[in-house]
Amino acid sequence: MNTGIISILLIIANVAVSYRGLSNTGFFERYEFSVERVLLYRDYKRLATSGFLHVSWRHLFFNMLSLYFFSGSAELFLGPAGFLLVYFASLVGGNLFSLFVHRHDSGYSSVGASGAVCGLIFASIALAPGMRIGLLFLPIYIPAWIYGVAFVLYSIYGIRSRRDNIGHEAHLAGALVGMAVALLLHPEALAGNLLTIAAVALPAIAFIYVIITRPHALLVDNLFYKSEQKTYSIDHRYNAEKRDRQAELDRILEKIHKHGMASLSKSERELLQRYSR
Repeated sequence: MNTGIISILLIIANVAVSYRGLSNTGFFERYEFSVERVLLYRDYKRLATSGFLHVSWRHLFFNMLSLYFFSGSAELFLGPAGFLLVYFASLVGGNLFSLFVHRHDSGYSSVGASGAVCGLIFASIALAPGMRIGLLFLPIYIPAWIYGVAFVLYSIYGIRSRRDNIGHEAHLAGALVGMAVALLLHPEALAGNLLTIAAVALPAIAFIYVIITRPHALLVDNLFYKSEQKTYSIDHRYNAEKRDRQAELDRILEKIHKHGMASLSKSERELLQRYSR
C-alpha cells in the first residue's frame, strides 16, 4: 500500500479534530453540519469542518480505513492537487445535497468524512474500473465497478427504507461529485471506461432526480418502521434539547450585551461556562 503524504495528513487531521470533538461537546456542536446553522446563520464553514468530526471512534476508524485503502491509487491517478480537489469537492458536494434534502428539517445535523471518502473511491473507479478491491482483511477481491454498483444500490435502499441513521444521500452525492471531478481532470477516461462508469453513475443520477422532483417517494413504510419510530423519537428529543440549550445561550448573551457580565446570576455564569467549553 503506497499511501501518499496528503492522505497521511488528512488522516492525522481527522483523528486530531475528531478527538477534540469527542471530548468536547461545545467544540463538536460548533463545527458539525447543521441545517439550521447553515441556512439561518449562514455558517458555511460547517459544510467542510463537519467532515473532520465523527460520532464515535468506530465511525472514525472505518472512514479512515477506507481512506487508507484507496488513497494510494487515488493519489497516484490524480496527483496531490487533484486528490485534494476531489476530496473537498466530494465532502462539500455531499453536504450541499444533504442540505437540500433536509432543508425543511432545521434540527437535522450530521458529521463524518464519508462523503469525501466515497468521492475518492468513485474517482478511482472512474479512472481504473478494472482495479480490484479487497473486502476489509479477507483475502477476497472484487472488481471496483462491481463494488460501485453495489454501493449505489445499497445507498438507494438505505435512503428509501430509512433503516439506519446514516446520511446515505450525502454519501451518494459525494460519490458522484468525486467521479465527476475525476473525469473533468482526466476526460480521456470517459471514453475508455464508458460502460462501467455508466453502470455505476446512471442509477445514482436517476435516484437523485427522483429525490429532487418527487421527495414524497421517500416517505414509505418498511419492515423497520416500528423499530425506527423509537429512534426518530430519540432524535427529535435530542434535537429539541439542542434547540433549548441554544435558546438559553442566546438569552444569556443578550443579557450580557444589554447589562454586562455583572448582571448574570451564578447559575447563568455556570451555564455560560459549560456551553463555552
